[in-house]
Amino acid sequence: MATQPHLLVEDGDLTDIALVPGDPGRVDRIADHCDEAETIARNREYKVVNATYEGRPLTICSTGIGCPSAAIAVEELANVGVETFIRVGTTGALQSGIEIGDMIVANGAAKNEGTSKRYEDVSYPAVPDYDVLSSLVESAEANDEEVHVGPIASDDAYYAETDAYVADWEDAGMLSVEMEAAAIFSLTRRKGLRAGAICTVDGNLVEGTQKGTATEDDELPEKAKNNVGRAIDIALEAATDL
Repeated sequence: MATQPHLLVEDGDLTDIALVPGDPGRVDRIADHCDEAETIARNREYKVVNATYEGRPLTICSTGIGCPSAAIAVEELANVGVETFIRVGTTGALQSGIEIGDMIVANGAAKNEGTSKRYEDVSYPAVPDYDVLSSLVESAEANDEEVHVGPIASDDAYYAETDAYVADWEDAGMLSVEMEAAAIFSLTRRKGLRAGAICTVDGNLVEGTQKGTATEDDELPEKAKNNVGRAIDIALEAATDL
């Protein structure tokens, strides 16, 4: 198969499982938790690294921000043999009492985005693979980490999340909002592949807290930064079981 036009990888370059954070900088952070790592490609928002964690070869690939770029990553990773996808990201809480730094494992994602609608009707569910979901929860429990498990929303318009949108999501029981999971879940389901997502809370929209700006070091509150590292460990340990 020819070189993929955005990820710049070919068949045989990668492993069968990929951790897919949004931020290219988080690719390096995940790689730092591994035993060894090698950069395979870098282009636009995509950085691709092969690594080994406790003897398990795996790939780490950033997706950039939002479902359109995440869908490109899923399509091209699948084209070169990736079969399992674990999103490791951040998310804004939508329920009172969910604290900054808490971790959420999604059991479904509302399609408040346009990308998945180009593939299928909105009535089709955006859901993770059960084995990936279970492995993430079991890995967290094995490390005495408590996670919130439930539905999240995936939204396209970060700066258009009005009070009305937030109130509606809260009333519907959505745990949090992020920008990639719905496309990742939908595309992998359609392709007969597996996906799951674990995200660290970086703000609570219903309580009026939100993350800052600038680099990741300054962007996230201290507890969220610490728990991103713990979420990475959970995802890596889940990967060894998959």
